[in-house]
Amino acid sequence: MVVDTLPKALINMAKKKPQSIAMRQKVFGLWEDITWNDYLNKVECVALALKAFGLKKGDKAAIIGENQPEWLYSALGIMSVGGIFVGVYPTNPAPECEYIIGHSDSVAFFCEDEEQLDKALIFRHNTPLLKKIIVWDMEGLRHFKDPMVMSFDELIALGDKMRQDDPSMFMKLVDAGCGDDLASIIYTSGTTGRPKGAMLSQEGYLYVGRQTATMAKVTDKDETISFLPICHVYEQVFAMMVHLTVGHIVNMAESPDTLMEDLRDVSPTIFQAVPRIWEKYYSNIILKMQDSSWLKKTFYSFAVNIGTKYNDKLLAGVSPSLLITLLYKWAYFSVFWHLKRIIGFERIRLGNSAAAPISHKILKYFQSIGVPIYEGFGMTEATGTTHISTDRGFKLGTVGKAIPGTEVKIAKDGEILFKGPGILKGYYKNEEATKDVIKEGWFYSGDVGEIDEEGFMKITDRKKDIMITAGGKNIAPQFIENLLKFSPYINDAVIIADKRKYVTAIIVIDEENVVKYAQDLKVQYTTFASLTKTQEVNELIQSEINKVNKELARVEAIKKFRILDKKLYTEDGEVTPTMKVKRKYINEHYKDLIESMYKD
Repeated sequence: MVVDTLPKALINMAKKKPQSIAMRQKVFGLWEDITWNDYLNKVECVALALKAFGLKKGDKAAIIGENQPEWLYSALGIMSVGGIFVGVYPTNPAPECEYIIGHSDSVAFFCEDEEQLDKALIFRHNTPLLKKIIVWDMEGLRHFKDPMVMSFDELIALGDKMRQDDPSMFMKLVDAGCGDDLASIIYTSGTTGRPKGAMLSQEGYLYVGRQTATMAKVTDKDETISFLPICHVYEQVFAMMVHLTVGHIVNMAESPDTLMEDLRDVSPTIFQAVPRIWEKYYSNIILKMQDSSWLKKTFYSFAVNIGTKYNDKLLAGVSPSLLITLLYKWAYFSVFWHLKRIIGFERIRLGNSAAAPISHKILKYFQSIGVPIYEGFGMTEATGTTHISTDRGFKLGTVGKAIPGTEVKIAKDGEILFKGPGILKGYYKNEEATKDVIKEGWFYSGDVGEIDEEGFMKITDRKKDIMITAGGKNIAPQFIENLLKFSPYINDAVIIADKRKYVTAIIVIDEENVVKYAQDLKVQYTTFASLTKTQEVNELIQSEINKVNKELARVEAIKKFRILDKKLYTEDGEVTPTMKVKRKYINEHYKDLIESMYKD
């Protein structure tokens, strides 16, 4: 059997290692093993049941829910019939779900629980193509009856009956698939306008999985933890593409809120996260060390100093001296290893940051304490990965080298262009948008960057985000924002500079860390909003901005700032699910606040 689709990759893996662990799921505090045989059995039942309902090749079926094995059973089952899966963020409100279900022409909708089912019941009469709703968790729905709704267990039972009636049907369905078939339509959580449905192929998924696994040297001995939204292509790279290529173990986090505890349980060898997660771990370490005893703080400071010197030598391509090497070994085993063990990082051999830019200071810090974290790059439209950094191919300030088979070039205006098997087939039902980004076979990314003589790519910013001040100076906001977010007291920052006399910033404070700071200083406040208006907190943020300004050119220096009296939420349309700020929304919604910084 030629493995040219994800369902065929699953069958191939189940044949190779049927009783080996494919996934683990935490249920009531205990981790349960799921073998490759179990995995294939569930997928087969889902596929056959969908076939019984009339799902045919090219039909779409949507999935909404947190990271659970049922998410993957559903996606693989849909693809096994020749269908196309459509992931929906579990945080999406009913109107956004309605748009995606309606626009994608989905005929079936897999829901995690009662909460997600309620959304479907609101809009189902506006999506006439939707015929069936399947619910994984029926808690609270035991006595609920609706001809359109069925439980996942009922679906599995129907599929099992179909298998008994015709044991060969599943293989016939899977054999009919080919690499050129669509695997999914992923709706981009863009920072402007309605989301667009990127059509991604089976061959693109397998290509990215194979190349990522090869470059990162992933084996079936590795373990990852799945906690980022699995409907996002970044999470699918390791939970689906690489997973079905090499057969490593995927541990499903109990919930996003229990990640820290789950990490300590699992201690993965590979940990992929967005910058916000790495920033949070960094700030937690820094603030906890500030509260520790004088002796611990002294040992920690000395160890970090040694780790920084050791890592700086490695980054410069210079072998550290014998003295620095010996001191680093002492620092690692006496301080860093214990620190890594406490947070569940002691086995990590590859840390990956993607989906948004990350501060180089965060990368250097973790590398200095022995956590090898590297930045990569990809887009939904490129099936998740175009560039990877590894321990053998890493240069600070870049996102690594292109994966084999992906061509990259820089347009005259600096825009990054891609070509390769992972590039989308187009945007679903949007030929105009497709023509805007695919020209003569090249995908126009919208990112601005450069490629050095060794092939390492550096991202400058989003093309549309580059700002030109009233004085005609170019400002790259992401660079400044990343410097600000290195502060443990700043959760988000939005730079304002376009057509302005000087640079300003909207700041979102890190609630947990700033509250602790305020409590230590006995600052009087009642609510989050009142906390942001206190003199002490404003002076704290000013001091953090002063540190950043020392690293910036005069024209880039932040002259004024305002602290937002709320956090940014995906539900409010202020950030994407991967926590990228929607600048257009911020500029429009907080225009009065912005103008207040320029009134003089």
